[in-house]
Amino acid sequence: MPGLATRMSRAVPSAIMAVAEKAKALKAQGRDIISFSIGVPNFLPGEHVYAAAHQALDRDSGNYGSNRGPDGLLDAFLAHFKRNGFDGFERKNLCVGVGAKHVIFNVMYAILEEGDELILPAPYWTSHIDIARILGADIKVAYCGSEQDYKLTAAQLESLISPRTKLLVLNNPGNPTGMVYTEAEIRALGDVLSKHPHVWILSDDIYNQMIFDGLGWHHLLKTHPHLRDRVILLDSLSKTYGMPGWRVGVAAAPVELAQALVTLNSNHITNLPEVVCAAAIAALTGPQDIPQKMAGEFMAKRDEVMATFARIQGLSCPRPQGAFYAFPDVSFAFGKRHGAASITDDVDFCNVLLDAKGVACVPGSAFGEPKALRISYTCKAQELTEGLKRFEEFCSELH
Repeated sequence: MPGLATRMSRAVPSAIMAVAEKAKALKAQGRDIISFSIGVPNFLPGEHVYAAAHQALDRDSGNYGSNRGPDGLLDAFLAHFKRNGFDGFERKNLCVGVGAKHVIFNVMYAILEEGDELILPAPYWTSHIDIARILGADIKVAYCGSEQDYKLTAAQLESLISPRTKLLVLNNPGNPTGMVYTEAEIRALGDVLSKHPHVWILSDDIYNQMIFDGLGWHHLLKTHPHLRDRVILLDSLSKTYGMPGWRVGVAAAPVELAQALVTLNSNHITNLPEVVCAAAIAALTGPQDIPQKMAGEFMAKRDEVMATFARIQGLSCPRPQGAFYAFPDVSFAFGKRHGAASITDDVDFCNVLLDAKGVACVPGSAFGEPKALRISYTCKAQELTEGLKRFEEFCSELH
């Protein structure tokens, strides 16, 4: 067989999906499995979304659509951004994609030459680093440990920026940590970025409707509006509206970059399906009670997770303030055993936990922090309680 492109050696399967698939396979074999692995919201959009999809099927044109996105969807996203405090965007600033991951790929493809530097705070979402690697970027990881609440500091950012730096990726609220930047923290980062006009900023904001404890959501475009000519806002429907399988993402960006994304779409996806666009418009323009309700439910689940963690000696975890993840440091278990099984690192911890208790978590090393693991607490309340009980039992049985 003829060989593949050398860049495929830089492409790796999703570590998150690998855990999710393993849990699914064990469940199919009859094992009692509780999965804390994949970040699926586990709620469905309102009936008005399905009604819009059915109506779109009835009037399907059968034609190709816009590479940028249909006007109705662009206008719905513009209204969405305006509700979030971002005025001044026009249709020409937007481009949709097949989910946020596709938009991220397009953005990085449009900005990065092979060898360009990209600054990525760790813990990071797996796809951020995976896509950058495929494109041959020189990735400068900024390690942000639990002692700094897993958040990038201005001093770290300043120390990493060089003349070759092309892009900073900032994820707020954070996946896998659930941490949220304060206004002072965002302002400090903006002050640094203001001194380096050659750096683009990809602001991955897809959890912006899921912030707890009355905290505000703070953004560079609000603290430093002059950065508008190099900030890319990323959003999607997956988490906020319970629509991960519909695959709708969007970038709001300077006109030249937005047009580049449109050009890329014209060369691969062409357009989003009409029925998907209709459902997306309905989600964005219809009642917003479901996202608000789910944010409250996720906050209550966060509290249950943290109450369990507080009872586990040696475990530490910054209190998540958004999204639906917790990222505990489990290094207290390294060097211990569970039954006959040894635990030397985060991967061992997750494998032994799954084998012994039927609880699936994602090792922190997948996110650049090998002392931790990620728990997604979006499952049903009964499953969460049972899974946390098993997790606590597992930790108590270590020796």
